[in-house]
Amino acid sequence: MDYLALDEEGRIALLLEEIASPRPLYSPYVTYSELSTGELAILRMAREAHQRYGTDSVPNCIISKTDGVSDMLELALLLKETGLLDPRAATLAVNLIPLFETIGDLQASGPVMDRLLALPGYRRLLDSRAMTQEVMLGYSDSNKDGGFLSSGWELYKAEIALVEVFARHGVRLRLFHGRGGSVGRGGGPSYQAILAQPGGAVQGQIRLTEQGEVISAKYGNPEVGRRNLEVLAAATLEASLFADAEPAPRPEYLAAMDELSAAAFKAYRALVYETEGFEQYFWESTVIAEIAHLNIGSRPASRKKTTAIEDLRAIPWVFSWAQCRLMLPGWFGFGSAVKQYLATHGEAGRERLQAMAREWGFFSSLLSNMDMVLAKSDIAIASRYAGLVRDVKLREAIFGRIRAEHEASVAALLEITGQHELLDANPLLKRSIRNRFPYLDPLNHVQVELLHRHREGSEDARIKGGIHMSINGIAAGLRNSG
Repeated sequence: MDYLALDEEGRIALLLEEIASPRPLYSPYVTYSELSTGELAILRMAREAHQRYGTDSVPNCIISKTDGVSDMLELALLLKETGLLDPRAATLAVNLIPLFETIGDLQASGPVMDRLLALPGYRRLLDSRAMTQEVMLGYSDSNKDGGFLSSGWELYKAEIALVEVFARHGVRLRLFHGRGGSVGRGGGPSYQAILAQPGGAVQGQIRLTEQGEVISAKYGNPEVGRRNLEVLAAATLEASLFADAEPAPRPEYLAAMDELSAAAFKAYRALVYETEGFEQYFWESTVIAEIAHLNIGSRPASRKKTTAIEDLRAIPWVFSWAQCRLMLPGWFGFGSAVKQYLATHGEAGRERLQAMAREWGFFSSLLSNMDMVLAKSDIAIASRYAGLVRDVKLREAIFGRIRAEHEASVAALLEITGQHELLDANPLLKRSIRNRFPYLDPLNHVQVELLHRHREGSEDARIKGGIHMSINGIAAGLRNSG
């Protein structure tokens, strides 16, 4: 029997049978040609760690790019093969955690978990984990897939769907937020982000990632680290205790977000994935090539040996746009979305968006993060990076669209929030950012010149070293850039 030839329902049935069976994984009846021996080796190492150091040494196992029930059951089967799942006692030694990453995966997360939790065989495994299921949500890839506004909205809706599904099945939900340091990867003030979660999403516990420069900024000093942990604990308690006291978003607010998200998604996809030559523009107008070739980063810039946007990892994608001071993943599509919404709904639509900013924590947090990103961007400096694109026609066409969208996004944000300038509502941050610009802006100009020389063929080691140092300096000045 060829496993790969089966449809989803056939895979689920076969996997459940194999998981419950005491016979070895590689039985003569089934060909599991897509299971990796490398994955098995890693899981065997986890088993050895359990035997030597205890089960707390490796408590979780995450399956990335989850888009179906069979993905979770395949992981369970690998755990059985490596001794981390006991089929006789129906016990798990680790938590099985799905990671929903793309826009489509987030939209399917509720139905996928509903189907999974309805399986008696899987529920027996959950009994050994205190009937608690953790679900990880990917901020980075969903943003790269659909843009800032659509990513944030689909994450919010996925949480609502998951809360409802888990309540119906009587299973405790623990959400794991895969946030990065930059706003384009889910970053921003943690306190506001936790309080902006939909009702029931924080049930006395929450899990989130801290990455990159955020770790040293938040936890490099013991007193600062303790303060940040206190903030996380306070937000978790507040979100849990007062969840029922917070009114649910009005139906018209949800409908407005659906409209805004659809329009922003269309604008973002049209630029990033449907514009001929955008891939070339991105690679020539940012430092992505230098990040990929100068060993700056913990992993290869792309998952495959291509320059396709689809294969690019989310961290270098966001980081590159920050370096050229555009911060595109943190705002692009918002201006077009608001413009289209106001054209449809007029003055009533404007008043509704302003009310959403005042009354709805989710929308207020979204605007606040975008406010910070736009304040750190600089179109004039970004135009110098655009000058690195050799094709003049391509450069003018794409940068013209980006500049127009930037202007529209700033105007829309100010109109909704009632501010005269960006960050008027946060004067301390506004002053902090402005005080950094006299030191930060020259680094950008130096970096552009070094990139010119490097790409013209200079072999001077000082050029490469200078690019590396300028990347570090700009990242430090922007703070949440990766």
